[in-house]
Amino acid sequence: MTGFGLGLRGIASAALVLYGAGLTTSAYAASAAQPGQTIGLPVGAQLPVGLYFVNLSSFGMRSARPGDTATNVNLPTFAWATPWDIAGGRLQFFVTQPVVAATLQGAPYQSGIGQPLLAAQLAWDLGHDVGISYFFGGYLPIETRFLTQSASLTHRFALSYTGRDWNLTANLLHGIFLETRSPFGTLYPDYLNLDLTAAKKFGKWQVGAVAFGSSDLPTGVSSYRPQGQIAVGGLVGYNFGPVNLQAYLTRDVVQRNYRGRETRGWLRVIVPLYQQDTNEVEPNRTLVTRRQAE
Repeated sequence: MTGFGLGLRGIASAALVLYGAGLTTSAYAASAAQPGQTIGLPVGAQLPVGLYFVNLSSFGMRSARPGDTATNVNLPTFAWATPWDIAGGRLQFFVTQPVVAATLQGAPYQSGIGQPLLAAQLAWDLGHDVGISYFFGGYLPIETRFLTQSASLTHRFALSYTGRDWNLTANLLHGIFLETRSPFGTLYPDYLNLDLTAAKKFGKWQVGAVAFGSSDLPTGVSSYRPQGQIAVGGLVGYNFGPVNLQAYLTRDVVQRNYRGRETRGWLRVIVPLYQQDTNEVEPNRTLVTRRQAE
């Protein structure tokens, strides 16, 4: 499998925005990139040349008093791996349009369109089944009180090993907001997320362990309470031929200022719309490779 996940980051953690907007006059927003959204993918590796559709849908419940908060996040993405190289790295483009629904402590659900993500990536094949990538993009501004509004930049650094049917990947995501506050007073801290994967294929099946962490960066606001979390879980995937599915379940083991720990289920589908007829693709990449598609 290749660098799909690099393009699949797309939305604020809506429940946290609701927490702040509903309960304080000086609200705090969450990471513009949903923590955990790239786990399961060897995002440091190159995509085979082609066009792909990817959707990641997740549903999470965060325990809190007086009631639980639930969010459903969908990240439909188009990924284009071009035949062009820059400085030895394959040029790849990603477009994501998030859609989110959330309820705060048992209140009626709200839903809305999230910030579109436009991004480009360079992915280098270092040989010996090792790849690295650099991803740079931006979340466009959007006018809504439900989700993150401010435009932000995102750049990510990934390292993957995909030999012997393994996917060992670390992906570091750094977000920088262009405006620190929304017109409604919501504070947007810069952030760091780290997504980790250790999974192995057994024929058409894939199983493994995953983890992610997220942390707000310092804001200089004395009253601000930075948010952060560490979650762990398990993953299972199956290759149906041209379509690949992955499902994983994560649970917070540490949380800071989130008002409770979250349990979240994730489902990812990857559909190659077009792949160049080439023999360059390694058979050990976890999801969309030529051999898996045959």
